[in-house]
Amino acid sequence: MTTLESTAIGEDEIAAFRALHARLGDAVETAVRGKREVVDLVLVSLFAGGHVLLEDVPGTGKTTLARAVAGALGGVSRRVQFTPDLLPSDVTGTSVFDPQSAEVRFRPGPVFANVVLADEINRAAAKTQSALLEVMEEHTVTVDGVGHVVPAPFLVVATQNPIDLDGTYRLPEAQLDRFMIRVSIGYPDAEHELDVLRPGSGAGRVAGVPTVSNPHEVASFGERLGTLHVADPILRYIGELGTATREDSRLRLGASTRGLRALVRCVQVHAAARGRHFVVPGDVQELAVPVLAHRLVLTREALLAGTTTEEVLAEVLSSVAVPRPEAR
Repeated sequence: MTTLESTAIGEDEIAAFRALHARLGDAVETAVRGKREVVDLVLVSLFAGGHVLLEDVPGTGKTTLARAVAGALGGVSRRVQFTPDLLPSDVTGTSVFDPQSAEVRFRPGPVFANVVLADEINRAAAKTQSALLEVMEEHTVTVDGVGHVVPAPFLVVATQNPIDLDGTYRLPEAQLDRFMIRVSIGYPDAEHELDVLRPGSGAGRVAGVPTVSNPHEVASFGERLGTLHVADPILRYIGELGTATREDSRLRLGASTRGLRALVRCVQVHAAARGRHFVVPGDVQELAVPVLAHRLVLTREALLAGTTTEEVLAEVLSSVAVPRPEAR
């Protein structure tokens, strides 16, 4: 038995994680009702060590979702309202002189939290947006040449309004590629919206989210899930999906290697949440769009034709051969 096989996550741990995942999802749903699929995607990103871009119109519960996740895992939550005059140091922190000790000390910014809500991230200038690149990728903030590690787990939930473009700055491809998952919450269905509309139903909803875990437990499971078995045929399948996007004439930028690695991490968590210690092609097909669609860039001709990256990915998924079941 190889070292990798001997340290791979066991079935008992898978069962424990599945129960934890369900508890977290149930806890978050006490505040964000009727959106379990969206909640599960955010939890996938949390355990996979990635970040989430919530692209939706105002008033759909984006802030509530981020705070509910932080409440359920018992971690620290911070909110940053992105505006054109926001400075990078307002996000990451800065060095200040302490007159009492006559020393220069680092004052941590709001990114030093388990869940960071970057509200309306596309309203800040590119210099401020880029301040998040290092911490999102390496979980470290460097100020005056000194690195400062953020807490684990670390999840950035960024929001942007795709309709209102006044006073906004387009997120560059390099930053979009840092987000593991992009998802929209959408409006609630009639039953759940009626529940929200009842007088008094909204007050204290986030405050009432039960704490069902702790940051150490979440970080530990996230590390262990990285050892979940992914067979070579599945890895080749993911690679072939990436190659197909790069060769598609409607795209001027296909899936990056970082994007494909993110897909591997996500399917590991997704499989474990369903009680499996191995990944199947269905995991890849279910997560390909939320993980890869925002990383693709259409050609001008495809944009004018009204094509979307989701449509391109759907066609790619239908055209690439799926590994046989025995390939597991």
